[in-house]
Formats: sequence, structure tokens, C-alpha cells
Amino acid sequence: MLRKFQKYNITTIQLAQRAIFWRRLHNGPDTIEEMLDRHLVKEKPSYNDDENELLTRQRLTSTRREALGLYRDILRATRFFMWPDSKGVLWRDILRENARKEFEDARFEKDPEVITRLLIGGGDAVQAALDKVAEKQREQIEKEQSGTS
Repeated sequence: MLRKFQKYNITTIQLAQRAIFWRRLHNGPDTIEEMLDRHLVKEKPSYNDDENELLTRQRLTSTRREALGLYRDILRATRFFMWPDSKGVLWRDILRENARKEFEDARFEKDPEVITRLLIGGGDAVQAALDKVAEKQREQIEKEQSGTS
């Protein structure tokens, strides 16, 4: 029998994994109720109105704090954009105006998933913009150094 397994190049670890799989499969729930009890999400404990309000405030406070932090990060990052666009307006002012508009549009958003997605996307965008500015500045410095050497 061992030769049979060697023929298929099955190791003892793979045999053990298969045995565990089949054991789990056959030791599963016997009834539909047991299966549902195992796999469905249990109801969350019910809170009274005061506790619900407190939990909601805590969640809102933390997302509000994150949103304000992101807004401040955007304002700090825009300091590096001091060149004008084709109309003569500084990119710093354009970016700040657009950030303000985006935050105002999302001001009354209540869905925590959407808020989290906006915060993460905004943070990533700020970081990507700063990375690009830093890279361009490095290239400019290298170009100036090679030109003067």
C-alpha cells in the first residue's frame, strides 16, 4: 500500500491533512438546526437606549477625530504645492478648495463602511501625492547637481 502512495508522490503530511479533512466532514452537525447554530451570527446583546447612544457617540467621535486629522494632514501636505497652474492659481489653493468640497460632500454620511472607505482612500491619496512630490524634488536636486558638476 505504501508503494501505491509513493507512486502518486503523496507524503505523510498530505495524508494527515486529508484524514483531518474527512474527519471534520463526517463529524459535522447532524441536524439543520445544529448547522444553523454553528454558522449563523448570533444576535448581539441588546443595550438600552443610553448604552446605544454612548456607543454611537464613541464611534462618531473616533471617526470625527480621524476625519479632522486627515483634513489637517491635507492642509499640511498642500504647503508643498507652491507652483501655479495654467490660470495662475497656486495648486495649494486648488487642492485645499477641493479637499474642503470633498469633506463638505461627505459631511452627513452615516454609513460607517463608507466613512472608513473615504478616510482610508483620502489618507492613501495624501501619502501618494507626498511621495510623488518628494520623488520629483529628488530628481530636480539630482538634475541640478549633475548640471553644476
